Amino acid sequence: MVKAVVLGAAGGIGQPLALLLKANPLVTELGLFDIVNTPGVAADLSHISTPAKVEGYLPPDDGLKKTLKGADIVVIPAGVPRKPGINAGIVKDLATGIATTAPKAFVLVISNPVNSTVPIVAEVFKKFGTYDPKRLFGVTTLDVVRASTFVAEIHGDLSLSKDVVVPVVGGHSGVTIVPLLSQSSHPLPASFSKDSLDALVNRIQFGGDEVVKAKSGAGSATLSMAYAGAEFAAKIIRAIKGEKGIVAPSYVSVEADAAGSAALTKELGQELAFFSSNIELGPEGVAKINPLGTITEAEQALVKAALPELVKNIDTGVNYVAEAYKTEEPRL
Repeated sequence: MVKAVVLGAAGGIGQPLALLLKANPLVTELGLFDIVNTPGVAADLSHISTPAKVEGYLPPDDGLKKTLKGADIVVIPAGVPRKPGINAGIVKDLATGIATTAPKAFVLVISNPVNSTVPIVAEVFKKFGTYDPKRLFGVTTLDVVRASTFVAEIHGDLSLSKDVVVPVVGGHSGVTIVPLLSQSSHPLPASFSKDSLDALVNRIQFGGDEVVKAKSGAGSATLSMAYAGAEFAAKIIRAIKGEKGIVAPSYVSVEADAAGSAALTKELGQELAFFSSNIELGPEGVAKINPLGTITEAEQALVKAALPELVKNIDTGVNYVAEAYKTEEPRL
């Protein structure tokens, strides 16, 4: 039995994400929460002929608590596109709900800016004494999905895109997104120029802007993000159920695996509280944080450029919670 929950289930990412989770036969219960329209989304999804029983709640009458009760995995796409300040408050409030109602759930954060919202969730959990770094994940899968698709395009065969594996490390915005194309399962053609490589890296880093522009500023990457979120959630569910050897990049706390983090810190030349690298998943969440391995000089330069931005983003999240709790005490 697996209960999956989507917080922000009526939004542009939330609805298609809920649909994809309803389509996953391993999900037996699906809880949906948002500030509007959730009962309607739940009613619509409940007619689909797959195992998951669907319920949708709004904030009144302890709706968040009802949604989270018994949750195994919680995915958070809630928020407003490209409004980091608003999203910080939303994520903090939802994290409070998870910390008090479903503290053992695996928490997958999609709400941007992920580099800061994941530390926000961690700090809230710490305040309630329920923090388990192995169970908290920043979903960076869209960067991986984009990298796979774009490399398949370069090979002239989109049917490869499901098999192409490109580790994407660092964080989940702009220069913090570092695709390790030298480690691609399908190497780039020998004739691929440095300019073409730079353009490909830039496209992976700023793929979201491409979508915003194509939507004439009226939306962001919602459908591809929902797909990526559902893919990563499916990997977590398979790992919970005991499947071995599942490896995927995710933005996690270095506390989740001390030995793995030590090797990673040595490679980076400095310690960060959170970083995305290839994570081996297990029934407890993070089983192992893998090192970067052999990377090119150009990739080393990209990692170096990502670090100061990551440090700043992490501090922003941690400081936001510290400031918030100066005026309000966390209540159980």
